[in-house]
Amino acid sequence: MDTAKTSDAEWMQKRLKEVFDQVTREVTRQAAGIRLYEGAKEPAGQLFTVYAEFQRGFHTGISLCADASMFVRLTRHMMKREDVSPQDVEDFSKEYFNVLCGHIATGIFRATKVAPRFSTPTFFHGCYTPDGHATHFILNYTSDEQENVQLTHHMPTGVVQ
Repeated sequence: MDTAKTSDAEWMQKRLKEVFDQVTREVTRQAAGIRLYEGAKEPAGQLFTVYAEFQRGFHTGISLCADASMFVRLTRHMMKREDVSPQDVEDFSKEYFNVLCGHIATGIFRATKVAPRFSTPTFFHGCYTPDGHATHFILNYTSDEQENVQLTHHMPTGVVQ
């Protein structure tokens, strides 16, 4: 076993988690007015997921699965109105995630000097996991209104260490 490679991989995973965590909390607070705190529970019940893949630099994916109520609240905040349609929730959730992914890409570039590029986010009902991918790491949050949120970094099967 090459301990230098293991140490590098462990350092990279730790650094990526830090970047993902810091950016997710900050962008969610700024864009949606929602504060996220470290949590222990996985989302359950009515869930939505937004997902995007790195198309350049890395070949991994990132998903945000949360209680549907958090996505509705996010949409209401971004639209500045209470009455939102399911299509509004989908559209604004994807827009929020696009902003989040852009900030994550910037943080990854600063940490690794690799310039990643994300795909256009996709919206799913339920908690989505891409085929052929395994979990690299998970960050669980609880929102300021007790909604459960899970950010997952996915890697192609066989690559996860």
